Amino acid sequence: MDEQAPPPPDLDPTRASPARVYDYLLGGKEHLEADRRAAHAMRNVVPEVGEIAKDNRSFLRRGVSYLVREAGIRQILDIGSGLPGEGNVNELAQAIDSDVRVAYVDNDPVVLAHARALLATDDQTGVVTGDLRRPATIFEAVAGQRLLDLDEPFAVLLSGVVHHLSDDDAPDRVVATVREHLSPGSHLLLSHFLDDDEPRAAALERAFLHGGLGSGRFRTWADLRGYFDGLELVEPGLVYANDWRPDALTATESPVRTLYAAGVGRKA
Repeated sequence: MDEQAPPPPDLDPTRASPARVYDYLLGGKEHLEADRRAAHAMRNVVPEVGEIAKDNRSFLRRGVSYLVREAGIRQILDIGSGLPGEGNVNELAQAIDSDVRVAYVDNDPVVLAHARALLATDDQTGVVTGDLRRPATIFEAVAGQRLLDLDEPFAVLLSGVVHHLSDDDAPDRVVATVREHLSPGSHLLLSHFLDDDEPRAAALERAFLHGGLGSGRFRTWADLRGYFDGLELVEPGLVYANDWRPDALTATESPVRTLYAAGVGRKA
């Protein structure tokens, strides 16, 4: 989006956004004062919190590479996609196979403005306004717009988004609905804040919830395993995110390694 373009009319500048806080922690430019305040509250508790964002981005890169290069996926549904930045999903996937189709889904007006801008140069990429808390409507919109063929194998990316659902949002039910919509041979990629019985997790969760953002739950290994019920976990399974098929670019000595987990599952 052009830096001179007016902000979307439905943007509330007084409220921090997960996508813009994430962008700020990654060193991006699309953030407001409310987002920076929320990020600073997190840094006051865990100064290296920005490394979680980088580690998630790195896992997403490796996960997309696996899905396209090894699993043969040619359709990707990225829910809660966040702001475009270096190494967008469509760029990562289409660098391997230019025929990969990507549908981005978000409910943040700034994210949607950027995502729609991608349509001008990439006819393999689409965008849907949607909210993960109502997953069935997302699949209906994707099918209705014929962005992807949901009868054929595809991948759903839930990268750093489920932890922004509160317990009242019933994340187990939400992710179960996502799994129900997977066709045979489809995959689910998921990454999430981890409560591995470490004091920093509880302290950082309080900073997320009460420092201006208002969302960001750290959940246990058992909670996260439940998100993959009925799926075959791809090796090495559900692990610390930086332990999932690390490559030469993975920060294996990340100071926040134990605060983030990830995995990929396949529907038989």
